[in-house]
Amino acid sequence: MSILFSPANLGPLKLQNHLAMAPMTRSRATGNIPNALMVEYYKQRGTAGLIITEGTSPSPNGLGYPRIPGIFSCAQTEGWKAITGAVHRKGAKMFLQIMHCGRIAHPLNMPEGARIIAPSAVAASGEMYTDNDGMKPYPVPEAMSEEDIKITVEEYAQAARSAFTAGCDGIELHGANGYLIEQFIRSNTNLRTDGYGGAIENRARFMLEVVDAVSDAIGRERVGIRLSPFGVFNDMPLYDTMEEEYGYLARQLNAARPAYIHLVDHSSMGAPTVPDSIKETFRREFDGTLLLSGGYNSDRAESDLAAGKCDLIAVGRPFLANPDLVERWKTGAALNEPDKDTFYSPGPKGYIDYPALEG
Repeated sequence: MSILFSPANLGPLKLQNHLAMAPMTRSRATGNIPNALMVEYYKQRGTAGLIITEGTSPSPNGLGYPRIPGIFSCAQTEGWKAITGAVHRKGAKMFLQIMHCGRIAHPLNMPEGARIIAPSAVAASGEMYTDNDGMKPYPVPEAMSEEDIKITVEEYAQAARSAFTAGCDGIELHGANGYLIEQFIRSNTNLRTDGYGGAIENRARFMLEVVDAVSDAIGRERVGIRLSPFGVFNDMPLYDTMEEEYGYLARQLNAARPAYIHLVDHSSMGAPTVPDSIKETFRREFDGTLLLSGGYNSDRAESDLAAGKCDLIAVGRPFLANPDLVERWKTGAALNEPDKDTFYSPGPKGYIDYPALEG
């Protein structure tokens, strides 16, 4: 009997299967407000056990890319409420991923008065796309004061409360891929000399304060966090003590007791391979639910679940191109190929027009 397609538990939640839709930025939230197009997109994929939403900003300062949604205004909360209702009617549970971009931002993608803030005043290498002026270099961010940190932690907590108001079943903190939480964790972006910088015990402090704040707001059993050990996205180079430091994070998160940790491995897309030893460390050190994502097909997903390597499997691009991925994997049907040209473009093309199986 298949484990992948059997019901699963996530804290107090019952999932209709062991398959999660991984968070994927799609840049369709014009004005940073979730809309009817997004309702249709998520509803189409509601046969997943768990849907983790695209990265959603907790504040104007957290907006980095064009057309990403927020969860800091009444209009945004109402927009998400329509989405969660549609998803729940299809049977899926939904966690809203809270993503503060930190230094991965450009003023042209942000509202007036928003600030680009980060642990230290270190610009990312490379460029970012803006709707108004094409590709632009990343600016140097403002180094956050301790007051900025306190305010930002509370913004995460308020975002979690708003996600609950919008009907979400929980939230996932984006602690991966070079965004704000990881900017604190990594020593190349955190040059601080106060209690938030230096040794890993200090660099992990912001992450743990955010975990505690959102847990206090909505309950630890409704909180997950995504991490990317050995990830290099957004100018996050590898370093010698990474495995040791992420082992420390695993132990600290076990003490903090979120519902799950979501480890991402982007080696299937050309990133460095995440060593099995890292995944085994998290499996051993963390007592909660472990999600693994990165390049899975149905056979490998079934195999890793059967071997006890994880509790849930998260899948990104196959869900993007196949709204009925659960049925396709169940029946062995051919998959649609994702159209990379429309990953982040506005409008319905490459978003809600992927064909489902004839039924």
